[in-house]
Amino acid sequence: MQKGQIRVNTENIFPVIKKFLYSDHEIFLRELISNAIDASQKLKTYGSTGEAKGDLGEIRVDVLLDEKAKTLTIKDRGVGMTSEEVDRYINQVAFSSAEEFLEKYKGQSEANIIGHFGLGFYSAFMVSDRVEIRTLSYREGSEAVRWECDGSPEYSLEPAEKDDRGTEIILHLNAESEEFLEPGRIRSILEKFCRFLPVPIYFEDKQINNTQPAWVKKPSELSKEDYEKFYKELYPFNETPLFWIHLNVDYPFNLTGILYFPKIKQSYEIQKDKIQLYSNQVFVTDEVKDIVPEFLMLLQGVIDSPDIPLNVSRSYLQGDPNVRKINAHITKKVADKLDEIFHSDRPSFQEKWESLGLFVKYGMMTDDKFREKAEKFHIMQDATAGDTYYTLAEYKTHTDSLQKNKDGKLVILYTTDPVQQDGYIKAATARGYKVVRMETLVDASFINQMESRWDDVRFTRVDSDIAENLIDPADLKDSILSQEETEKLTSLFSVTPEGLQLTVEVKGLSPEAPPVMATRPEFMRRMKDMGAVSGPMGAFYANMPDEVTLTVNGNHPVCKKILSMEDEAGRDSQVRNLADLALLSQGLLKGAELTAFVERSMTMLAPGS
Repeated sequence: MQKGQIRVNTENIFPVIKKFLYSDHEIFLRELISNAIDASQKLKTYGSTGEAKGDLGEIRVDVLLDEKAKTLTIKDRGVGMTSEEVDRYINQVAFSSAEEFLEKYKGQSEANIIGHFGLGFYSAFMVSDRVEIRTLSYREGSEAVRWECDGSPEYSLEPAEKDDRGTEIILHLNAESEEFLEPGRIRSILEKFCRFLPVPIYFEDKQINNTQPAWVKKPSELSKEDYEKFYKELYPFNETPLFWIHLNVDYPFNLTGILYFPKIKQSYEIQKDKIQLYSNQVFVTDEVKDIVPEFLMLLQGVIDSPDIPLNVSRSYLQGDPNVRKINAHITKKVADKLDEIFHSDRPSFQEKWESLGLFVKYGMMTDDKFREKAEKFHIMQDATAGDTYYTLAEYKTHTDSLQKNKDGKLVILYTTDPVQQDGYIKAATARGYKVVRMETLVDASFINQMESRWDDVRFTRVDSDIAENLIDPADLKDSILSQEETEKLTSLFSVTPEGLQLTVEVKGLSPEAPPVMATRPEFMRRMKDMGAVSGPMGAFYANMPDEVTLTVNGNHPVCKKILSMEDEAGRDSQVRNLADLALLSQGLLKGAELTAFVERSMTMLAPGS
């Protein structure tokens, strides 16, 4: 049996590194600057332990362009390297000095050392024909060295002249990468990836980063103005956020950050992926799926965690228990914050509900643990008293004796359009019912989801039936019409609007109720509404004709007048107009039917009609 060590063949690995290590070539600058930050942080640690002697001077990173020489240089004043260290850390692919440093100084260093894979330096070869390193170690008596490689397995390492401590990485850019000689291009990359790194970074003699962003400070050190100022730094064109949550966890995982609740308008013109993920202040991505619960993807802000596992390109999350723990922690923090605001300042909570409602409802639909907490602060706005809101428990208290169906379930009456459904709302509230607003884009799904989770609740749209039929048992008056008159009215109103499946019923309602009302059964209307937004799978329901019940109020004076009319043409016009008015209130009169209604109305208003 033969045993041995697997060897890495550099002739094979360099083409892979140059072409496939990172999908986006601009990442090379982030990696090289991250290495420079590591070197600077190490020096600070050595200075604090006394290992680095004397005054360390200014610690900074400079990014330098030489368009004539076609070079890009990243220069630091960190620990530097000896000839032996260059051979150890540069000539051995995937041997990370950051990992070795962390192991040695575990428990001593406050520095955030970023590199974990030992491959970041080699990203330089994605954009370079040739890479130079000039470096001088911080150690007393060290000699400067120069390393050079053209991306082949061959390299040179020799003594060099260098007076100042630290490392310079000099990239001789290839013809395909000359875009990185443009100052604007470099500035945009630095602002994207390096704007919050902990060591000053200079480009064109200007510092481009904030080394102490708000999330690295303690909440006790920050004022309301500090949080809002940092939000403007992240999103300069956005309105002031509603509020924020400061994350600061060091066990059982490390997590810091600030999550902001933005103002959201009813149009929901929202962009996702506004939360930025950092690792020790290095920007990684703004695609934070799995780390942040889906229902909170509309939040904004920053999450920073060295415990979130990343692949060598730091661009995609890998499956790991810490990710699930962080996800659960963020969910709990958000629920606790909303609960705190609701109970400590309910008027303010209600004022913000237009924006908060989207997060809360989406969370209740997708996360059972969040729903259990949110049921205490999810609120519904009264359709007629706009400043009145009910939790589910409060709605039950107000309606318990009046709004139960024959199965003993609470019936929550709701409106999706208070203006269009105004007549139905008034009829329902006249009977003492409470009607709430459910008019956002998520409410249709929310209603269906909650009915499956709240066993004792049924939602019914206020225009799905006449007010007398909304809640069982029905409380109908006797019609003053005879059987013959009832049958005649039923026949007269049995019109056939295109695309509708119409059923006519004559009921004995209050004389003050409308003469004719159109209603759509709750179940079929929901199926059609969902089918309209469900693509091909929902086409079956979406294309079905609308089922409409036309309820004629047999006790209304207009009905007696219609029955007594001798002019059949005039009578039929009045009947059709009353039916069309009822259909119009449901948004069901369209196209040729609507045109005919308008023309008929104009004719009826003409002199002599």
